[in-house]
Amino acid sequence: MKSLVTLLLFLTTLALHSQANTEVFLFDLEANSSKIEVKNAKNLSNNEGYDNQPSFLNDRYILFASTRNGQTDIAKYDMRYDSKSWLNFTEGGEYTPLKIPNKNEVSAVRLNKDGKQRLYAYNMSNGDSNELIQDLVVAYYTWYDEQTIVSAVIEEDNLNLYTTNLEEGKSRKYQLNVGRSFHKIPNSNLVSYISKDNENQWQIKSLNPISGATKVIANTIAGVEDICWLDSKTILSGKDNILYKLTLQKDNNWKKIADLTANGITKITRLAVNPEGTKLLIAGDISNTTTTDTKTTEETTQTQTNESEESTTESNTAISKVEAIVQRNLEAYNARDIDAFMADYADDIKLYNYPNTLSTEGKEAMRKGYKDWFDRVPDLRAFIKKRIVIGNKVIDEEQVTANGKVFNAVAIYEVENGKIVKVTFIQ
Repeated sequence: MKSLVTLLLFLTTLALHSQANTEVFLFDLEANSSKIEVKNAKNLSNNEGYDNQPSFLNDRYILFASTRNGQTDIAKYDMRYDSKSWLNFTEGGEYTPLKIPNKNEVSAVRLNKDGKQRLYAYNMSNGDSNELIQDLVVAYYTWYDEQTIVSAVIEEDNLNLYTTNLEEGKSRKYQLNVGRSFHKIPNSNLVSYISKDNENQWQIKSLNPISGATKVIANTIAGVEDICWLDSKTILSGKDNILYKLTLQKDNNWKKIADLTANGITKITRLAVNPEGTKLLIAGDISNTTTTDTKTTEETTQTQTNESEESTTESNTAISKVEAIVQRNLEAYNARDIDAFMADYADDIKLYNYPNTLSTEGKEAMRKGYKDWFDRVPDLRAFIKKRIVIGNKVIDEEQVTANGKVFNAVAIYEVENGKIVKVTFIQ
């Protein structure tokens, strides 16, 4: 009974988090022996609701958990084109997406609608998923290597530290009462975790997942359990809106790096640094108001800045609405729901084969063709590999499954007045 209560409390916490107004920010990071600076903040998620748990997929893409249609799914952000796409289309919610080492797969904690919570792997080519650990309720985790997971597992009233070897199918418990922050320590064979053995002073510890050896590294900031490693000696952490660093064997205590109030961040939660140490991801609660100064010149500057921000926000909102229409349409397609699918199209919709061959004109003709298609093809599915949003156009690179065959295509959607007016297909 105790374990059931703990699980329900954890699921409630996830539900509450999913309603929080959190965002994911990307910063340029400059570090040398004398100072660390964060610059050029950019809100990557810019989305109502819960956006959190970011990580670097590679030097181009970023992963994070993001709210979509009232559910938390895996978002993939393209730094090159400033665009967002989705990696999964399950009925459950996904949290903590991470790249699986040496595989074209991403892992995430899935919370199904029936309350079952497990760690899954998702194929980035086709979106297929499979359960990784069947007998443990993983809450937070990291990868040590492609076969070894270090995680916090829900048991009774605790989060307990486990390692799991997927190849052997074996898991081992190492410690009770740990936190949610797990990171591979750079240039080492160790993983860091947060020990809450002493409720008055949490500690950062290291674990060797092979031998099981643990060691105290440092104390956390009071009441803070989210950290990341800049390099093998320097740890970053945040409390409220302040970013701190601790350099081992040099700093006696945590040192302030930056105040992120100007970026609207009121409470820092998750942090992640890219392998090169040049980019920093921060997720956190954001404010809804902007503080202005009373000096006339600064008021003018602030007004100009606000006008620019409002213009940018309006543009981003328009892009979000256009993408939302196309995404909703795709989900109706995958569900083979002809009414929901057709609802997003204008009455005079035109379908083209590239470059300008008209294949279908008018909503009724399109409905007839797609209804037959939906009825005849039970395995019909489109998986978005890449997405670019430019003005009122959405360009999707798709992998389509139909009648047991898989083929690639590009679809260019044009949206006007809330309806899709034109689609051009390239196969």
